[in-house]
Amino acid sequence: MSDSSSSAELATSMRAMIERLSPGDRLPSSRELIQRYRVGPATVSQAIATLAAEGVVITRPGSGTYVAARHQRRTAVADTAWQTVTLADRSVDTRVLTDTLGAPPEGTIMLDGGYLHRSLQPGKILTAALARAARRPDAWDRAPAGGLAALRSVFAAMARDGVSADDILITAGGQSALSMAFRAIAAPGDPVLMESPTYPGAIAAARAAGLRPVPVPMDADGLQPELLADAFAMTRARLLYCQPTYHNPTGTVLAPQRRRQIIDAARAAGAFVIEDDFARHLGHGPPVPPPLLTDDRDGTVVYLTSLTKPAAPSLRIGALTARGPVMERLRAIRLVDDFFVTRPLQETALELLSSPGWERHLRSLAGALRERCAVLAGAVARDLPGWTLTRVAAGGLHLWVRLPYGADDTVIAATARQHGVAVSAGSRYFATELPAAYLRLGFAATGDLSELTEATRRLATVHALS
Repeated sequence: MSDSSSSAELATSMRAMIERLSPGDRLPSSRELIQRYRVGPATVSQAIATLAAEGVVITRPGSGTYVAARHQRRTAVADTAWQTVTLADRSVDTRVLTDTLGAPPEGTIMLDGGYLHRSLQPGKILTAALARAARRPDAWDRAPAGGLAALRSVFAAMARDGVSADDILITAGGQSALSMAFRAIAAPGDPVLMESPTYPGAIAAARAAGLRPVPVPMDADGLQPELLADAFAMTRARLLYCQPTYHNPTGTVLAPQRRRQIIDAARAAGAFVIEDDFARHLGHGPPVPPPLLTDDRDGTVVYLTSLTKPAAPSLRIGALTARGPVMERLRAIRLVDDFFVTRPLQETALELLSSPGWERHLRSLAGALRERCAVLAGAVARDLPGWTLTRVAAGGLHLWVRLPYGADDTVIAATARQHGVAVSAGSRYFATELPAAYLRLGFAATGDLSELTEATRRLATVHALS
């Protein structure tokens, strides 16, 4: 069993064992469970804690673990059909965020992941930061609604000259920040302009807020200013969402000469720009371009960044930078939504960013991502000559691959899963019609370089069958 799923699997196996026992019977010792199921002590401890929380077992320190008294189970099935009338058609569409193919079987090579593999995460630094944060006497006190002042100051220093801690709002990761920003700036029914293709989470968050995503085409230099101006004029949109640096999924970096043009087009339309800078710490070595925020004089740009991608999936800490009345609106939504971001996680993030190990991690990560990107790009060129890499990005976690004419990205993704490779179908990244078939291939979620080359070998078999 792998560490990520073994405790849940062990708990399932133990439930089956407990069904054969009587209340009060003693379970095998931890040592016996370790030997029987071939797992580690931490896995056994987690599984027993899960069962104890469910009321299935009772733990008695110094004595052992025992089967708890069985509670009477409900036999009647609740009739919830009435809820469909009350809820009407206000459903939240998460299809672009969830895996419609189900959980991949064991041994699948993950090229569809959006987070770092555990081997790339700063595990030791995070653990030390969490331990130091937990020892603070005020660690479990209520945090300010806007976030810890010290953490806001760190994010302000990362953003640009002239940004102060008062311009920063700490969020529970990037996705939460997106949802807040969409609801703060636009009203249900409003259009929101987006690069095409774009991040599926932004499409889902916009639609959940009742907004209408309107695609604006990109080229090799990013968002096209002339088409953006036309889109503002035709739709009267008051909001643009974009990813100027290491765009997800294409890896594009907005050309320097277009940066001011994008801001000017939005300013002329009286619109805001949400700049999603998720990849600020995911460069592969060359200098990372400054954010659009540095060219903004009038509070047009609402800037978003996060620690989740360069650190670990569960470090759900992000920051919104905004100036003027829009920040007051964002703070109000934060207060209504959940009061504040949990303080221990903010303290951990502050400890992490203040540690010398954080900069060492970023340097090491840049080298690892550069190597992985080169290996996967080379393997695609070698094993999949009919597939076209749009570019080899200088940052980010993915490659964007155009499939041969007539290919169906969803069929290829499903067939690849059957051959032990999980990839992301390109259709997830388009708000409307697709101009062609694409796949997004990630290189950061695999265990090592050999998995990347093995993945393209398997995809070559899939290509031959399509």
